Amino acid sequence: MSGVVERVGEALDSFRIEIPSWGFANTGTRFGKFLQDGAATSVEEKFADAGEVLRLTGATPTIALHVLWDLPNGLDDVGEIRRLEKKYGVHAGSINPNLFQPQEYKFGSIANPSAEIRQLAVHHLLDSVAIARALNCRDLSIWVSDGSNYPGTQSVRRRINWMEGALAATHAALAESQRMLIEYKPFEPAFYHTDIADWGMALLLARASGSRAKVLVDTGHHYAGTNIEQIVAWLLHADALGGLHLNDRKYADDDLTLGSIDPYQIFRIFYEIQSAGEEAGSVAYMIDQSHNIKSKIEAVVQSVVTAQELFARAALIDRERLSELQDSCRVVEAEEYFRSAFWFDVRPAVQDWRERQGLPADPLGALAESGYVARISSERREKNRKASFTYA
Repeated sequence: MSGVVERVGEALDSFRIEIPSWGFANTGTRFGKFLQDGAATSVEEKFADAGEVLRLTGATPTIALHVLWDLPNGLDDVGEIRRLEKKYGVHAGSINPNLFQPQEYKFGSIANPSAEIRQLAVHHLLDSVAIARALNCRDLSIWVSDGSNYPGTQSVRRRINWMEGALAATHAALAESQRMLIEYKPFEPAFYHTDIADWGMALLLARASGSRAKVLVDTGHHYAGTNIEQIVAWLLHADALGGLHLNDRKYADDDLTLGSIDPYQIFRIFYEIQSAGEEAGSVAYMIDQSHNIKSKIEAVVQSVVTAQELFARAALIDRERLSELQDSCRVVEAEEYFRSAFWFDVRPAVQDWRERQGLPADPLGALAESGYVARISSERREKNRKASFTYA
């Protein structure tokens, strides 16, 4: 691998990854919750943690915000978010509506049989667009949990029409500079049919909505064994890949730290995106994780560092050289060349890049030495122990 330092430096100079506000807060599972002393208890604490991740990694200039959890008063909270942006040096990123938590959405939001509830959901989407415009955020990130648990209990076809109408209305409200990202998930919380269950459904809904609607791929939202990099390649071919939510999984949507189970998969996805060249320039990289066992901020830093290393490895592949091997059907040589980039230890080159950027050579080590986790755990301990379980 020639020119490793140069290739890695060029790749990391342009690599930016968004981190989620909910990744710093206390969350849980359907079966229980595990509160952490250092978890963020307010939107300001989330910005503070995000600012620390940016200081350590240099790759996370934006934080994804959830409307219900981070802007509960809607547009009235925009001024506070702007204050926090200036204070902590991190900007608001994608705006995420909440179409799954209010009690009205028990039988769906934009696909609810009730026209009144569908309209309630559309109003929330339009409010979210307005918030994004006020904060100069490009992306509205939409995940719809609608579906049904039992055959015959809902009309799948009617619900398609209702979703098309809701998403088209949302798209019509976007500014020219904004995008609408449509996410999909095969199951959970709906177990018989989920209304947007795969990338094909998401793509059709995006096409029906308008030219600024794209598909959002979450690496955890697939059945075991799915070839996610092939999905990414098809969406790039169709100019329809808007963003990539990064996490890892063993069984389903496990929300594990990046690369903890299958780093080779993330490498393969990064290669497909990089091989698209300028066509992939608008793809947004985002972390979508929430940890109950690992320390919140340590888990985020760990994922960002892993993402940087895997992105750097993918950048080592000489695409012309690989194409030659592929076109001559030299199967073993092509595979070995591809794998050699994955196995290559880029950490010294990444460390060199960090030092040239004035960043800590070892972000996790620097976090431990800084005493930041111990300090926020002390400052937030009482608030967390008194707090009830919340995603906010």
